[in-house]
Order: sequence, then structure tokens, then C-alpha cells
Amino acid sequence: MANGVSYKQAKLAEQWDAIVIGSGMGGLTAAVLLGAHGGKRVLVLERHYEAGGFTHTFHRPGYEWDVGLHYIGQMQDAASPVRRAFDHVTAGKVKWQAMPEQYDQLNFAGQRFDLYAGLEHFREGLKWVFPGEARAIDGYIAAVMACNRASSLYYAEKAMPASLAALAGRLMRAPYMRWARRTTREVLESLTANQELIGVLTAQWGDYGLPPAKSSFAIHATVAEHYFDGGSYPVGGSGVIAEAMAPQIESNGGCVAVSAEVAGILLDGNRAAGVRMSDGREFRAPMVLSDAGASNTFERLLPAQLPALDSLRTQLRSLAPSTAHLNLYVGLTQSDAALGLQGTNLWLYPSFDHDANVERFSRDFAQNPDAPFPGIYLAFPSAKDPDFQCRHPGKSTVEVIAMVPYAAFSGWGETRWRRRGDDYDALKQRLTDRMLAELERQAPSVAGNIACAELSTPVTTRHFMNYGHGEIYGIAATPERFEMRRLGARTPIRGLYLTGQDVASLGVVGALFGGVISASAALGKNLLSTVTKPRTARSS
Repeated sequence: MANGVSYKQAKLAEQWDAIVIGSGMGGLTAAVLLGAHGGKRVLVLERHYEAGGFTHTFHRPGYEWDVGLHYIGQMQDAASPVRRAFDHVTAGKVKWQAMPEQYDQLNFAGQRFDLYAGLEHFREGLKWVFPGEARAIDGYIAAVMACNRASSLYYAEKAMPASLAALAGRLMRAPYMRWARRTTREVLESLTANQELIGVLTAQWGDYGLPPAKSSFAIHATVAEHYFDGGSYPVGGSGVIAEAMAPQIESNGGCVAVSAEVAGILLDGNRAAGVRMSDGREFRAPMVLSDAGASNTFERLLPAQLPALDSLRTQLRSLAPSTAHLNLYVGLTQSDAALGLQGTNLWLYPSFDHDANVERFSRDFAQNPDAPFPGIYLAFPSAKDPDFQCRHPGKSTVEVIAMVPYAAFSGWGETRWRRRGDDYDALKQRLTDRMLAELERQAPSVAGNIACAELSTPVTTRHFMNYGHGEIYGIAATPERFEMRRLGARTPIRGLYLTGQDVASLGVVGALFGGVISASAALGKNLLSTVTKPRTARSS
């Protein structure tokens, strides 16, 4: 396996310098950095049979799809901190293809809005559609920029030594928290009363999983600016990311093991000492980093009776998990070119009021599976990837995604994958038919060319990703999440660190920087500056 070895077949030593639980973007990033900048031999343990977390690819004969990475912003500018960080942890081996200039198309019950790459295109396009809202549009962009400028000290505090954070942390966090403790709707309604404009400005809420009245403006601002210059896609599909990172871990004496489920974290008093596997085997290390999510780490992997965690656990239980979702993977019998499919993402909504759409669906769906989705996202991964036709000539792929509440599927949470019963299968088929019908409405050329369509539900995500509520973004990005100062890389257990989405921000990029912060905290080094500085000829 190019990005991991089978746990059962590998001859693994019992002692390591560090152990990472989970091989998502945060786990792999932390492992790469611990090896490259700390000289650590790192063992990465992944319960799935493929490494990469939400960046791995999903295969069926003749087809492949990404499972979580649909587009990334700020990649075409080689000087952007995001691009530099990706290049640093992947050794520059991942190539990025720019999406079409029109990267997102928004549709509100028939009213269409197009988002084009470039901040000024974005600004002028909005002013052309909403000519009376020029001041509000300028104010919105200024608010997004101001919020993100304030974020640097907030995230730096998470990476610095605990003693320094205790002294300076409150002051470092304060500017960002003035934005983060307000909801997206609160900030936007302070700028405009035009609900259609607010609906357009928040149409990418699926990228962070919460509608405007529930999301922190901090996460909205992060995502909004991230895509001002458009989107990009990794050439070769999202699986190339883990393939580029695993060899770096191995070159420093480490190993990425798949089909390797961790049952618990071993302690020596109040210090992490290693992990116990589901088969009873133990691996030892003075440093353990968990990419399993904060809730999984503190609730499932550590002893129930642990006074040092009482306060943290209480706080964590007050935070909601992020949204669950449906993902329909569609394989087509012709190429994108033959079908006229482009790489532009389509966002479809029943109205401009995202909060009302989500509330209505959450209320009605359990009783009425035909309730209007709060939004549908159509992605065309094969059209974004110039290498796809080399791997799968004459074919193409689509993904149809909708956010849904986990509660509607929780009754099947403990059932076995592919053996969940007739009622579950019937519901999946009904939802598949609805989503295919919407795909054919938006892209009529796919009709008659569908070779396969397979639906992933929240309990599928629960099964493969081990998130208890099938969530895709870890802890929900509410104001309360950002208020929780103890949610970061450092933990009350010495030698135990968190990495991934719950450390910093969510999504693939959020998990990447969560890994940077985690490795910084573990090594006592400022790796945030290191990974975002320009690459020299010697390091390239």
C-alpha cells in the first residue's frame, strides 16, 4: 500500500519516540513535522484500511472519488501561507490544478449567482447584483479581513509553551474573540438588512457545516477569505496527499500502519506512556498525539475515572458535534468533456434563509424523507483533475452532498455496515433517487450515462471515521467552541497532545494547521513560522 503498511503484516517495534493515533491531515502533518524537525521516530496508527482520513479516496471498479476534499483555496499563489504549509509537509510533491474561474455557482430556487476567482471580481459581482448594498458589501469584506488578521495571535497562543500562554494568552486571544463570540448572522445583520444578500454571502455554509445563526463569524470569515481567489484540486486526486506524506515519516524511521485500531491510551501516573491496540498489543512512547477528535480522545481512549480530566470533559460535553451528511458517489460512462461537465461547484437551496431551511429539514425529515433538503452541493471531481482520464479513460464522476442531522439515522448506529436491514436500505434508495433526480435536473447530460451510484450516510461516516455522531467537521464551529480556551493541542495529561480539526479550525486546511500547532506544542518549537516561510533552494 503506497501510503501505509498493514498492521497485521508489519513487524513493528514496541518502543517509539512518538505515537500518532489516526492518519487524517492533522495526524500525518504532526508526524511529518515531529520527524523532520524533532528527529522523532513516529508510529502512526490508522484504524481504516487506507491512510489519509478525509483526504483518502474511495474506489469501485473503474472509478474513484474523494471522500472529504472537494476543493482547497489559496493554492495558486505559491507565496500564500496555506500553499507553503502544504508544500512543506508534502515535500512539494503534490501538484494543484486551478478550478475554473467561476468556481462556485449558487442557485436559490431558480435565482442564480456566480462566484468568480479574485476578490475584486467578488466585490464587483455582488455590487452589480445588489447595487444598493455597496457600503454593506465593502463593510462585509473589511470585517472578514479584520477577523482573519486577528486570528494569528489566537492560534499562536495554542502553539506556545503553557507557561507563556498562561501569561499572555488572554491578551493574544482577545482581538479574535471579539469576532468569534458573535454569530455570522449577528455580524452580517449589523451590516445589512437585505436577507437575500445575507443568503448569498453565507451560501458556502456547507464548507463549515453550520447556518448563519449558529456558526461563529470566525469560521465564516476563515472560509470566505480562503476562497476569495477561487479553488484548486490536487492532481491525481486527494489520495496523493497521504502518498506524499507517508515516505517522509518513514524516512525519519517512522511508520504508517493501517487496519490498526487503538483501544486506549496507556498512562504512567499523569503521563502518556503509549497505546493499547484492540488486539491487546501495546506500543510505548513518551509522546502520544491523538488525531481521533477531542471527544473520542477524552471519552473513549482514556480511563473514565481520571480527575485531571473532569473539568475538561464537562466543558467538552457542552459543545455540539458538527453536522452529518449524505454523500452520493456517482460514476458515469462517458468523460466530462463528452458530457459537457465542468469543474464548477453547484450549491442549490430552496430559499435564501439557510437557518429556516435547516430548521425545517431537521424537524420534518424523520417523518417525511421527501422533505426539501436544506441545501445540495454538486461536485465534479473528475472534471477538476487533469490526470483522471489517464487513470480512468472515458469515464467521469460526480458527488451529490446534503447536510442532514445524525439523529435521523441514529437508530442504525450500532448495526453492521452493509447489514443494516431492509428499512435502512429502502431509505437509502429513496434518498439516492431524490439526489439523482436533482443531479439530472442540473446536468441533464448525465441521464442514461449513470453506471453506479452509492450513498454514504451519517452511520457510514460513523463506521469508517469513528465519529460518534457521523460528524464531518469535528466539534461544531459555534461561538462556544472558540470560547473554550482549553480546546487546543495541550491536554491535562503530560505527553498527550491533540491534533487535527479540533485543535485549530476545521476542514482539511484547519486539520493541517492543527497538526502544525500540535507538533509545535510537543517539540516546544514555533513551527507555524517554519512551515509558512518561503522554501529555499536547499530545502526545495
